[in-house]
Amino acid sequence: MSREHRMMPVPDGLAGMRVDAGLSKLLGLSRTAVAELAEAGDVQQDMRTVGKSDRLVDGGWLDITLPEPPRDLANEPAELVDGMEILYSDNDVVVVDKPVGVAAHPTIGWEGPTVTSGLAAAGFRISTSGPPERKGIVQRLDVGTSGVMIVAASERAYTVLKRAFRDRDVKKTYHALVQGHPDPTSGTIDAPIGRHPAAGWRFAVRDDGKRAVTSYETLEAHRQATLLKVHLETGRTHQIRVHFSSLHHPLVGDPMYGSDPNLSEKLGLIRQWLHAVSLEFPHPDGRRMEVQSPYPEDLDIALNRLREANSAR
Repeated sequence: MSREHRMMPVPDGLAGMRVDAGLSKLLGLSRTAVAELAEAGDVQQDMRTVGKSDRLVDGGWLDITLPEPPRDLANEPAELVDGMEILYSDNDVVVVDKPVGVAAHPTIGWEGPTVTSGLAAAGFRISTSGPPERKGIVQRLDVGTSGVMIVAASERAYTVLKRAFRDRDVKKTYHALVQGHPDPTSGTIDAPIGRHPAAGWRFAVRDDGKRAVTSYETLEAHRQATLLKVHLETGRTHQIRVHFSSLHHPLVGDPMYGSDPNLSEKLGLIRQWLHAVSLEFPHPDGRRMEVQSPYPEDLDIALNRLREANSAR
């Protein structure tokens, strides 16, 4: 089914509004859905691709490629997700070990497995709070990133966890394998991130971007790559990938941001070496909890190949 293409002037009354807010009113879509259209490069104003936070211009001409009928969470078929394990669950929260190749929730253009459909198939209740397309979702991991992810099971948990993420009261720890050797071996990257000027589906360090802060320390240094422990102080799209690429140390297995395909092939990687190893958060009952995830097999194999190469020297 082809997607509908619509062209129209900016209506009276919407000029000056953010793209996501204005087009949400105009098209009857959620702001999240409009933001995803903008991120995919499907929204143009006066023949220029615009982002969700850009402003609608009085007298401007819109060119919008409408989404396919959205997969609504309420109607999404329950389907078990191969390899997704439950790390912890109670009446308030469900913490999963998300495999690579699985989205957090239904989204425009994604027809693969989701965490939400997997939880439904396994008989878990999810909070009904949140936008229709991502009820209960308080945190997302990219499709290409594996590891710890939390979902709200109760309404109080949704409120508590959304506030905790907003107030940066959640400690997210990742391990990342980057090419080369960052200098210094530990530090903090404070560099704003925005949409790439030449490719709307990528992001880049930009002066006009949103503030993004990543701290890291070296765990293992190998001849061609370094294993890092990474903490996110902010949660920008592709933040870890963009920040280390900007330092000329892209994640191994991440060709979108400049990785060496020969090294990826040598290590047997077909995705970026990035794993969410732990999540520390305030439980709605007042406890402070931490849940951890071990490396999946593909990342473990790649890292061991690096270690073996070192020992063989």
